[in-house]
Amino acid sequence: MLSFACGHCGRLVFFENSLCLYCRTPQGFVPERLELVALEGAAAEQLHRCANFKLIGCNWMVGTKGRLCRSCELTRTRPGDSDVIGIAELADAESAKRRVVMQLLDLGLPGVTPGQLAFDLLSSEAKPVQTGHDDGVITIDLAESDDARREQRRSELGEPYRTVLGHLRHELGHYFQPLLIDGDGDWSACRDLFGDERADYGESLERHYQSGPPADWPQRFVSAYATMHPWEDWAETFAHYLHIRDTLQTASEYGVVVSGPRAVADKRQLESTPRPDAADRGFDEVLGEWLPLTYALNAVNRSMGREDLYPFTLARPVIDKLTFVHRHVQVQGPA
Repeated sequence: MLSFACGHCGRLVFFENSLCLYCRTPQGFVPERLELVALEGAAAEQLHRCANFKLIGCNWMVGTKGRLCRSCELTRTRPGDSDVIGIAELADAESAKRRVVMQLLDLGLPGVTPGQLAFDLLSSEAKPVQTGHDDGVITIDLAESDDARREQRRSELGEPYRTVLGHLRHELGHYFQPLLIDGDGDWSACRDLFGDERADYGESLERHYQSGPPADWPQRFVSAYATMHPWEDWAETFAHYLHIRDTLQTASEYGVVVSGPRAVADKRQLESTPRPDAADRGFDEVLGEWLPLTYALNAVNRSMGREDLYPFTLARPVIDKLTFVHRHVQVQGPA
């Protein structure tokens, strides 16, 4: 995530802010510019709040009063305004969606427009909701925005990591695979790494839930769920790639530098100075910044009595898959 400063007082403001907490100047995010701006002067006259500002606190701006913003207009179905619990859950889910939509725009990925991509954000209070993707429509169970229920599911499924943002990135992986993989040669290379996506999905799903992942999955996959089917392997890897890019961008924006643990004599392999130009470099260079940063962040989390912020180990086959995703995202990047 990029960092932002109040255009009035120059103090730090965050992506989610609709108000500078220091000088009280209203703030709004302009997706066309990827900027958080102070709503004063010409900006206050030319820009308008998203129509969902009062309902769910959306801080994105539009050019015409009463319109939905670039993120909210992608939501096809949501709870009704009178559904108090559903709207509260929707606000959390839309906050995560704004973050991922901003990243997609920043990366220059295609298809982030109504008519191509849509979200059904549904409450499972009345009936079950199956999170998933189908032909450009991403469905999210809003129960995932409840910390207690999400943690219970994470524990039941033995997952090291589970967030609404992670779900969104995973399902977007399904959406982007056919947009990023083009031609027989591309698909052949993809199958060499991830497996043949033409394998029967239903049979793979049944086998996965009956037998579980293979014992050696950490040597070949980024997660246990990635072993279920080549589609899921791609989606899990794509989501992981977005995690890496977003976190490295944040570290770069805040000037986070890892100079190596004091106890280690040779710190060179444990140094990290994240840079903002990941799109212009090979993935091995990106990884060289990423791993030392994760060691430091995990140590900080443990100091707070928390589990590791990054509970993953990347084996070489996983790195090869991430490299493949990186190359295809690079091709789509903004000029």
